[in-house]
Amino acid sequence: MKIAFLTPSLSRDAGGIFEIERRLAQSLAQLPDTSIEVYGVEDKYTSIDLPLWKPLTPKAYPYRGPDNFRYSPALRRAFLSCKAEIAHLHALWMHTSIILLAWAQRHGRPYVITANGMLEPWARRNAQMKKRIVSALYERRSLEGASCIQVNSQHEAKSVRDFGLRNPICIIPNGIDPPTRTRSASKCGSQTPDERKMLLYLGRLHSKKNLSALLDAWKTLHRSKAGNRRSKNWVLAVAGWDQGGYEALLKKKARDLEVENSVLFLGPMFGDDKAAVYQKATAFVLPSLSEGLPMAVLEAWANGKPVLMTPECNLPEGFATDAAVKIDTTANGIAKGLVQLIEMSD
Repeated sequence: MKIAFLTPSLSRDAGGIFEIERRLAQSLAQLPDTSIEVYGVEDKYTSIDLPLWKPLTPKAYPYRGPDNFRYSPALRRAFLSCKAEIAHLHALWMHTSIILLAWAQRHGRPYVITANGMLEPWARRNAQMKKRIVSALYERRSLEGASCIQVNSQHEAKSVRDFGLRNPICIIPNGIDPPTRTRSASKCGSQTPDERKMLLYLGRLHSKKNLSALLDAWKTLHRSKAGNRRSKNWVLAVAGWDQGGYEALLKKKARDLEVENSVLFLGPMFGDDKAAVYQKATAFVLPSLSEGLPMAVLEAWANGKPVLMTPECNLPEGFATDAAVKIDTTANGIAKGLVQLIEMSD
């Protein structure tokens, strides 16, 4: 079988979706009688990350216009000539949806779309007017034409149905590769005193991740009787890449709250640096307002770290097996979880 992957990003610029689509493509390529072609948009990290696709050789094409649409006539021309038997798209709301729909209409071939949390209620409300217009113009037709929509959880399947789609749904949660021991030196090593325990956040620095409320909770923890003494032994490490200037807002807030001495901004971390910071961390936190199924939480668990997360992360198994502490999305709710974590670690 010949399968074509279509993506608006072939690099880390896609966040956790980069790992999902890349490892799926590589795994499928190992199957007998299976051929994989990967088509995507070229962005600022493509040249760095293309070697990570080996043995596959993705075809990258330039785009122009807004980054959140990535209009690429060159990608359209190339993909329309693709003779694959089935196509797979891991994104919504972008030019790739139009390309996929045109390919299916030209060749009469089926395609699969992975929603990756993009139809969750919070995600649909974010840039709501733009998404309503895009949905009316092409996205709903693209989704309705899919032979299957792949989701990560029962909750995400419900979101697909709530959007009005009646296509077949396949629930297949994300997976990860088991971690390997790596070098211990990393950016975090020189900034974090060895005696302090580390609560790690790793991912995009975006309002959806609710990090502003996390900083408020961190301040509350330091003020509280339950957390004041013990919290001095902890540092909050924020690792990730900025999106839309959100990092500057978080740094200013940390200064305004007077917690900058216990909050570290480590910047983007990938490869060995990312593996090392997971190993160094004591625990992981994701106070997100909306997720599909977060790769960062899976990576934290794979490294044996307890997790603080919201129900919106769509991983109820973590709460059921005591692998995670449930927090809500408010600062007070997060602070209660922080106190519980600190008491557990003593």
